[in-house]
Amino acid sequence: MQSLRDKSAVVIGASSGVGLATVRRLLSEGASVVAVARGRDGLDAVAKEFDGAVRTVQADATDASTAERLLREYKPQFVVLAAGVRPQMGTIDEFSWETFSIPWNTDTQAAFHLLKAALTVPLAAGTTVAIVSSGAAVAGSPLSGGYAGAKRMQWFMTEYAQEVSDAKKLGIRFFAVLPLQLVEGTAIGNTAAANYGAAQGLSAADFLKRRWKVPLDADKVGAAIVGGLRGDLADGVAAIGVTGEGVEPLE
Repeated sequence: MQSLRDKSAVVIGASSGVGLATVRRLLSEGASVVAVARGRDGLDAVAKEFDGAVRTVQADATDASTAERLLREYKPQFVVLAAGVRPQMGTIDEFSWETFSIPWNTDTQAAFHLLKAALTVPLAAGTTVAIVSSGAAVAGSPLSGGYAGAKRMQWFMTEYAQEVSDAKKLGIRFFAVLPLQLVEGTAIGNTAAANYGAAQGLSAADFLKRRWKVPLDADKVGAAIVGGLRGDLADGVAAIGVTGEGVEPLE
């Protein structure tokens, strides 16, 4: 386990949800943070919340040049990709291919560009990269189009990146983070709870209470991410699952 004090971190998707919770956790442990997001308004809110203690960068993680530029300019010791689209909801017969594949063209593409940049820049030995995937990668998500497959591919690619790092002796640690239940209070979690609850004749709140005894919020996921960055993961662990009750390694 290592101290994060005075270490540098880049968090992509930092203006809300799990990304913002991760920024808060990193700052509380003394890290220097660059917060990256697409929207200027969200970044302005981040800058205001932390009174200028966080450097903000407006950028699109799906742009092929973004990850390489960030890694070369800031040379972070920790990188977290928490950016993701809120998927459209519906059954498979209600999607077009264009709407079904949106998570692939956002979440998966952003992970691809970051992982490739980490390996080809490359990041310095000892750097750790965390990719936020989803429990949908394990259990599926029948009301969110291609979301589950896109998140599963993020997990696969994280494992592939680790294999390349090991083969080339780069010394970079990669791991995926999978919230195994809906993250309450986030846009994605709230939307999913409303839709899956409606399918069962329940309110979003009642669906969440019946489905999970202990709620999961963004702060718990952020804590799990920072724990992994700090070195809490055993050697060989490429993914962790996070629930309201704790963290577990995934195979």
